[in-house]
Amino acid sequence: MGAMILSWDEATREQLNAALPTSVVVLPVGAVEQHGPHLATGTDSRLAALLAAAAARRAHEEHGVSVVVAPALPFGASAHHLPFGGTLSLTAATMLAVLTDLLRSMIASGATRIVVVNGHGGNSGVVHAAAADVAAGHDGVAVAHLDYWRLVDPRADLNVPGHAGRFETSMMLATGWTPPDGEAYEPPRRAGALPPAEVLQVHSRRRWRDIDGWSDDPAGADPATGEEIVALAAAALARHLATFAQEPT
Repeated sequence: MGAMILSWDEATREQLNAALPTSVVVLPVGAVEQHGPHLATGTDSRLAALLAAAAARRAHEEHGVSVVVAPALPFGASAHHLPFGGTLSLTAATMLAVLTDLLRSMIASGATRIVVVNGHGGNSGVVHAAAADVAAGHDGVAVAHLDYWRLVDPRADLNVPGHAGRFETSMMLATGWTPPDGEAYEPPRRAGALPPAEVLQVHSRRRWRDIDGWSDDPAGADPATGEEIVALAAAALARHLATFAQEPT
């Protein structure tokens, strides 16, 4: 059977039974959470799904890899955003259970190589734990994971990934997103910013409250920047999928 690309939820069981043992399965994972006063709550899920699909197409077309793209898991571990409203969050324990169940279901259906594409920073630890735990319990299976923004080389003019800043806002504008009220998008001004990254990862309500739940200035966000980011990330992920397709299991 030649290389193919399938959407899990659009394929039949017969197609999946035939494809899964020799394909890379891509599972996007996101979140529904507040993104400041200006950006959609589904940003993380939308971007993870977009990049997973774009990378799968490129891996298939440019590298001859068979790929099955699973529906995105739209909810993540977002408890730190609950005080601002507009957030649908799983606890870390619940998300770990859900993600573990999904990975095990994929393996039970015949998958041998699975990549979880994470779109939300609060999910990172849970995704790592689920991937490692499931892989350890199954012979002949490899499970990989990554945070999509790590595919993008840091740029001096972008806080990568930030939260609802120019990076994410540019990517959302590139997808064609506009505010649901039909008005033209107008970025608010961001005066403060999250403290710089530290070796000691500090979590507190005060830190998020001090910046009103969004990290950096979205002013200057534009579709062209977003398109460039998506293209770079999709190409990099496609190369990783092609390498992973050769991973011994």
